[in-house]
Amino acid sequence: MKRFFTEAYAYGAVLMVSHMITAYAMLDPIDFLTLQSIRKSMDDLPGSNYFASWDFTSDPCNFAGVYCDADRVIALNLGDPRAGSPGLTGRIDPAIAKLSSLAEFTIVPGRIFGALPHTLSQLKNLRFLAISRNFLSGEIPAGLGELRTLQTLDLSFNQLTGSIPFVVGTLPSLSNVILCHNRLSGSVPPFASRALTRLDLKHNDLSGSLSPDGLPPSLQYLSLSWNRISGPVDGILSRLNRLNYVDLSSNRFTGSIPGIVFSFPISNLQLQRNEFSGPVQPLNEVTIPTVDLSFNRLSGGISPLFATVSNLYLNNNRFTGEVPGSFVERLLSASIEILYLQHNYLTGIEIDPTVEIPVSTSLCLQYNCMVLPVETPCPFKAGRQKTRPTTQCVQWKG
Repeated sequence: MKRFFTEAYAYGAVLMVSHMITAYAMLDPIDFLTLQSIRKSMDDLPGSNYFASWDFTSDPCNFAGVYCDADRVIALNLGDPRAGSPGLTGRIDPAIAKLSSLAEFTIVPGRIFGALPHTLSQLKNLRFLAISRNFLSGEIPAGLGELRTLQTLDLSFNQLTGSIPFVVGTLPSLSNVILCHNRLSGSVPPFASRALTRLDLKHNDLSGSLSPDGLPPSLQYLSLSWNRISGPVDGILSRLNRLNYVDLSSNRFTGSIPGIVFSFPISNLQLQRNEFSGPVQPLNEVTIPTVDLSFNRLSGGISPLFATVSNLYLNNNRFTGEVPGSFVERLLSASIEILYLQHNYLTGIEIDPTVEIPVSTSLCLQYNCMVLPVETPCPFKAGRQKTRPTTQCVQWKG
């Protein structure tokens, strides 16, 4: 009987070893050991069950988020991608560089902390790198500039510091660069990729001016808001005729706004809270649904070509003259939803004082050089004064 149990135990041990060898055989041994290292460096946050399938006595190519081609790992999507999942905690193990065939690496939002490993530069086949809404810190490794096939770089909503490496801008295949909501400083590097369609650098501490040829004409989405970037952009914007979303708000941009930009296929144009100056003259009727040019130093008359805009913010500038009659027609037909003209130097608007402004329309005219023909509710931040002091109006006219 004792001999029977001894043989049975030995047979079971052979089966177990054989099973593990089979697991190794299905995946390159280096990739297998690398996945083990990655697993040791991360854990599920409470409420997450992502790593439950990572049983190394089975085929790692069947693990959640692991995708293989033959015996190599080609994609690693760490964490439960379902909305509301708590995500993972831990660090990114530098050993990830040993997944030499890796083309895609993502981590869902969670509490991954520490610096990005410099060894990422060894992943020469990487095309997609996305680790957003975590707690990454430190600088963006300059070695990412060696990933010549990289198409998407998304490190948004982290705590990254330092500058955007100049060499990242030289990557020839970049189509999406999303580095918003970090603590990045320095200037925006010029981007050479003629495939770049999305550049999102908002909510950082970037400064300096934009290189005249630093943004390729392929761009469709451009967001640089909430930085300290300065200098003119009229020459740059004039070349980007494929843009469909532009947000340069809350910076220190200067100079004029080119009229041609209002002819681009843009759905939302946000240029508020800068130092743009001079007149604004669209070339044609503006079909952009939302245009915000508020809190600048724009002057001259308001072009009637803006009357076709549904949501128009021209407040807190230096516009003069009368509001064109085309605006009145659009207002009364409820074609305009928001028309904010407060805090300028406008001298009148031809509107019947007895007319009722449609309930769906928000009109604000206060603090201009005119007696208000109609009383309309204005935003709280517009203040309580209805009319600009006469002395200011005379001085400005003079």
